[in-house]
Amino acid sequence: MALFATAFLAGTTAQAATLDVVKQRGELRCGVSQGVLGFSAPDDKGEWSGFDIDFCRAVAAATLGSPDKVKYVPLSTKERFTALQSGEVDLLSRQTTWTLSRDTDLGMSFVGVNYYDGQAFMVRGDIGVKSVKELSGASVCTETGTTTEQNMADYFSANKIEYQVIAFEKADQTIQAFNSGRCDVYSTDASALYSQRLTLNDPDRFVVLPEVISKEPLGPAVRQGDDQWFKVVRWTLFAMIEAEELGITRENAASLLESGTAAQKRFLGIDNEAGKALGLDPKWAYQTVAAVGNYGEIFERHLGKESALRIDRGLNKLWNNGGLIYAPPVR
Repeated sequence: MALFATAFLAGTTAQAATLDVVKQRGELRCGVSQGVLGFSAPDDKGEWSGFDIDFCRAVAAATLGSPDKVKYVPLSTKERFTALQSGEVDLLSRQTTWTLSRDTDLGMSFVGVNYYDGQAFMVRGDIGVKSVKELSGASVCTETGTTTEQNMADYFSANKIEYQVIAFEKADQTIQAFNSGRCDVYSTDASALYSQRLTLNDPDRFVVLPEVISKEPLGPAVRQGDDQWFKVVRWTLFAMIEAEELGITRENAASLLESGTAAQKRFLGIDNEAGKALGLDPKWAYQTVAAVGNYGEIFERHLGKESALRIDRGLNKLWNNGGLIYAPPVR
């Protein structure tokens, strides 16, 4: 036991100082999905965009002064944790649910929640199913290495529903199987279902059922053992949220350096040395918002009313607007 503890501590020490490594490399290595519209997906020119991509860009802006200094590493659900543990990536920004086992057993730490989600089910509209409780005997396509299978086992067992799981390692395999009719149902996080629905043949033929059967708090994660890097990434997330609350946007951030309120100027780094404690430029929060915008802008651009997905913010509204999104004061 003592030998294991010594080895673990040695490993975490060796992995420390991620911020220094990122600065010396001049590039942030960010683990993302292999392609989920709205969250992280490349276009036909190989340019990545999405909600999770903009978080990578925000961290790069805070640490390196530029949102473009990012290398995106597409990872399957099975590969994502190993890639973070091994140091292949510095940050995992990839629709990952925060759970106790992941927070304790996998050598990783979640920095916070950036999207409150839940598991749902999609079916073809022509089968006439209106509720999950009508799925007895159905075959369900899903991905391995996620919380989805356990959630379904718990829910279907509690409701005495018989079903068959057809699991695949990669998201595109799962979607293709559902699209071709190999299974009756596709189950994953609701946000991903709305995204993947747009990739199917004739999307209007498919319906997302109303039930949400789980809590899926999604958030970025880093390796355990490097408190400074953990705080840098966590406070970058908090800064994006606080900026929305303060009314600071990508468009007005520069002008508010001169004309903003005392609270806005302090947030943007005027007469505020808080950034130095993180090892960052005093204007790190300004660099972040000026590069990608505040939390609300990013949500609407990729997932909300300005996007193809048109997902209602719901629980992902700010705390003072009926939602759960909340950040400690950035000062």
